Amino acid sequence: MQDFEQEDPIPQGDLALQITALPRETNGFGDIYGGWLVSQMDLAGTAMASKVAGGRVATVAIDRMAFLVPVAVGSQLSFYTQALNVGRSSIQMLVEVWSDDPLSSEWRKVTEAVFVFVAIDGSGRTRPVPPRR
Repeated sequence: MQDFEQEDPIPQGDLALQITALPRETNGFGDIYGGWLVSQMDLAGTAMASKVAGGRVATVAIDRMAFLVPVAVGSQLSFYTQALNVGRSSIQMLVEVWSDDPLSSEWRKVTEAVFVFVAIDGSGRTRPVPPRR
């Protein structure tokens, strides 16, 4: 896992998803729900893991996660993914979230986590990940 406290941090991996934080995803204080953000991270990770797996994947674990800064309504969120390890049927995928605050124009890291996906077949059974080309 990458260090949360990097000097001059930059996103790791490839851009997998961008979305604007809308009012419907906020709590009473106007900050984005953490659970909503985790679900978006899962979508970004799933998209990239399914490419690596050549098909359907299921999320089986999420490693430690810490929210570094709150996310305000209107923030443009960018989700970056990087495959850290590909096993026989599993894929460890780093997912980082970065925020571009429209009011301050500040670019900052919001959170990161390692998601573990398993390749599954049409019946939901584990299958091998095809060899990389």
